[in-house]
Amino acid sequence: MTPRNGLSGEFNRQGNEHFSRGHYTEAYVCYTKALECDRLTGDRRALVATLGNLGNICAVSGRRDSAQVHYQEVLELQKILGDEKGIGTTLANLGNLRADAGEWTLARAYYLEALDLMMKTHDEAAQAVLFSDFGLVARETGQFDEAIQFYERSLALMRRLGNLGGVADAWRMIGRTFLMQKRYDEAVACCQTSQSIAERLGDELRTGGARYVLAQCHEEMGRLQDAVDLLEQVVNMDRKYRLPKLEENLRRLETLRACLAEQDTLRSRRGMYA
Repeated sequence: MTPRNGLSGEFNRQGNEHFSRGHYTEAYVCYTKALECDRLTGDRRALVATLGNLGNICAVSGRRDSAQVHYQEVLELQKILGDEKGIGTTLANLGNLRADAGEWTLARAYYLEALDLMMKTHDEAAQAVLFSDFGLVARETGQFDEAIQFYERSLALMRRLGNLGGVADAWRMIGRTFLMQKRYDEAVACCQTSQSIAERLGDELRTGGARYVLAQCHEEMGRLQDAVDLLEQVVNMDRKYRLPKLEENLRRLETLRACLAEQDTLRSRRGMYA
């Protein structure tokens, strides 16, 4: 290993650490430094790792065009290396970009191609995530029963693989699907299960994700105080990790507080005229 290879690995490690904490700007800087090293060495496998990380950070930051460029370069390198398992992952990532853009038909096409390779390489961990991606496409195109089936397949695989974080995610996504159908009791039960698992794991981000959906459940059910209490916890987590939805969630929280105050005022007036 050359010094620059080692430096690239260290920059990627630091970038992954920042990424896991939601510090996307810092992660991006680390990955670009790693890329400089990899371009100089010409190490294809190192380039695949770094470009994949850059694609991921651009994807979550809303820079889909840049993410697409990075993933396409990764795909070409993986084809040269004969890395079928890696190709499956990259195809799924390209599908995710199309899903983010609401291009559901194209996203599903990428996912189907990825699934073929994942089954061929027996990559069950990747399949577990991909079934959730299929569930998203089905849910967002109004195929709710199909969505639940995909999420349940993801849940079953996550359980078998011992991926408790994935189990929490699957329950949250099932809960969100029930919420869209206004099946509130089922939605709340699923999200509470997700929250409980995430809390046991000490995973604040997943806990916040479950609380976010729970808050929406309670809001639609008219339980505004419960919704406010949950969203306050979500906003605190957004601040802690500097997450991109902080401002949006703050506005939503203020709206809920105003509605709750108006509700309390009306109750008080009713008491006066009773």
